[in-house]
Amino acid sequence: MLVGLLIANPPSFSTPDETASLIPEESAAAEAELRAVERFGFPLSSRTVVVQHDSAGLSPFVQAESILDALALNQTTPAWPVLGAIPLTNAVPLGQGQGETGTAVLTYMFMDPTSDFGQQHAAARQYTQDRLERPEDHVVGVAGSVPARAQQSYLLDTHLPLVETLTVAVIFLLVGLAFRSLVVPLVALLASGIAVVSTIWFLVFLSEHVGVGAPAELKPVVVALLLGVVTDYTIFYATGFTAALDRHGGDVREAIVESVGVYTPIVLAAGLTVAAGTFSLVVAESGFFRAFGPAMAATIVVGCVVSLTLVPALIAILGRRLMWPRAVARGRRRAVAGPAGHPRPADPADRVSAPPSWFIRRLTQLLVRPVTAFLAALVCVAALVACSLPLARAQLSAGFTSSLPATNTVSEASAAAAQAFAPGVTSPTTVLVEGDGVGRRLDALRVLQREIAAEPGVATVIGPGQLPLDRAAQGVVVSPDGNAARLLLVFDSEPLDARAIAHLAQLRERLPGLADRAGFGDARMSFAGDTALAEGLVSGTASDLLRIAVVGLLVNFVLLAGFLRALVAPVYLLLSSCLALTASLGLTTWLFVDVLGADGLVFYVPFAASVLLVSLGSDYNIFGVGRTWEEAHHHPLREAIVRAMPETSRAITTAGLALAVSFGMLAVIPLASFHQLAFAMAVGILIDALLVRTVLVPAMLTLVGRFSAWPRRDLGPASARRPESAGAGWGRPSR
Repeated sequence: MLVGLLIANPPSFSTPDETASLIPEESAAAEAELRAVERFGFPLSSRTVVVQHDSAGLSPFVQAESILDALALNQTTPAWPVLGAIPLTNAVPLGQGQGETGTAVLTYMFMDPTSDFGQQHAAARQYTQDRLERPEDHVVGVAGSVPARAQQSYLLDTHLPLVETLTVAVIFLLVGLAFRSLVVPLVALLASGIAVVSTIWFLVFLSEHVGVGAPAELKPVVVALLLGVVTDYTIFYATGFTAALDRHGGDVREAIVESVGVYTPIVLAAGLTVAAGTFSLVVAESGFFRAFGPAMAATIVVGCVVSLTLVPALIAILGRRLMWPRAVARGRRRAVAGPAGHPRPADPADRVSAPPSWFIRRLTQLLVRPVTAFLAALVCVAALVACSLPLARAQLSAGFTSSLPATNTVSEASAAAAQAFAPGVTSPTTVLVEGDGVGRRLDALRVLQREIAAEPGVATVIGPGQLPLDRAAQGVVVSPDGNAARLLLVFDSEPLDARAIAHLAQLRERLPGLADRAGFGDARMSFAGDTALAEGLVSGTASDLLRIAVVGLLVNFVLLAGFLRALVAPVYLLLSSCLALTASLGLTTWLFVDVLGADGLVFYVPFAASVLLVSLGSDYNIFGVGRTWEEAHHHPLREAIVRAMPETSRAITTAGLALAVSFGMLAVIPLASFHQLAFAMAVGILIDALLVRTVLVPAMLTLVGRFSAWPRRDLGPASARRPESAGAGWGRPSR
């Protein structure tokens, strides 16, 4: 009944504070913007702009009417959330970086900040319909960071059902083929669906009652993570159940008891590790990541609870039918004792688990030989390091507009504005100069304007060099009290992309020297606007890296060490996960920046991928090495590797493919940020599952030997618990 209620009444997955995490009020840029409003009475930083453009030339009458329409808006009480507007035309040259003359009018619209992105975008579009409805007005569309964010949310919402449908279909096919069953994938998808709906309800509850925000970017990630993780845990349980059926001669009761007893601690530890790893984002200073961390941790907790309760219950109810349409022996048969007390099937006809492939068995046998293990580890590490090298030149961007498809109306309006003026004109940067009497020194302001305009990456600077003195006196450039002045800076690149952010950071370092040459050495200089906010966001994200990395790795180490009761193995297991992560991000940088020409990676992609990949790597560590540890209680370590790794490698490969598909399907969303995240996650998971867990980890276990379990001394059967030579024998059996 509860499940039916959840599915029949899905909540609205949105929160009112989506903007707060991206535009922190305590940032220097936000403070400068507030001071500018206090001094001048109105801002120059607009995040919504109506673009009119005709490359053949916009009629002077149309330009005049558009300007009058915008000014008239300021003389009335406009419809909420519009507060006012400022027009800008390229009828006269504004600087050397201007693209065209007499072809465009931009109307910068100022909105009530309490309204959401969708309301602001809709208000700007309504303005074009009410006042610029004629064909000769040549309205291209509405540009700016707010319309871009509104379009991102729209595309996320409209494409999410397709992502879910394709992911479900591929997971069903993949898991069904892996188990040669139609029921196992149905169990996985039923549990995943219940987890998705329950998680969305839970996140909305946290948002409304605890104040934990849920960024718009989280919605598809929640779906992908839950579909993948719950499917993984179902695969772990199904693998254990079918293997136990083999060992117990088809006895369902004993197989369920054994598989639940063995795999529940593994799934619990794995889920807690992923949840704790993602929760480590709360140590970030960025509000975006502070919201992202608890939401992702809550997602994993719900998925883990569903996996620990519903999946074993369904397997117990279904019994042999879990493998349908494959036939499973029905009669209870006494298992014939195998080595070291482990039962084995009495008859090959009773085998229901798919035997490990010849390749995996042979690979594992090779990897327990120290020389082969050393060469394999060397090759793996070299390959991962080589793939990681492009990461050294990665840059971060906010990329709201550049993430949109080129055919999107916001992208088309931005492109038209860039052609008529310069790419940065949709979100100019305000240079605020504060000091006694600075507004009355117009000649010095013109010098400062020319100095800034000559800096790299600057297309033009609008100030007293273009505006008549009477306009300056009216408060556009000079404050009424004369103690502040402002210039409008337009970059020659997209204002929220990596190039503009880098140019602003460079200008910030050089600005004191430029101010000295203009005679403003004692004045206070600051920046406001979207590029300045993005610079703070990106630099804050970069500064969070060390903090998140230290806490995340420490959390994962503690949980791995607690589960394995060892201190050495968790070290190289985490190092291998980090190598898989850097290789994934390096390949992502190479593809999107070097090959496809993107202007940097979207700021949240590397860090969301980092936390998820390291935590999910620990997930597979617990499953793979945990099973090896279980076998090592009854067999020497190398024999335990040979016995456990083929079975776990098959399960991890299937689980990794399912998880990679879940995240890979995010690429269906037509946003560059999700293309990057989908690629980084899918490649990282495949590297982890197919290379690190299948080759590198068994090789490291062989090389380090029983010292992996230090300070434990009880690893291995009692008859084999004696000191081993260095390198676990290096060519001799470990027993």
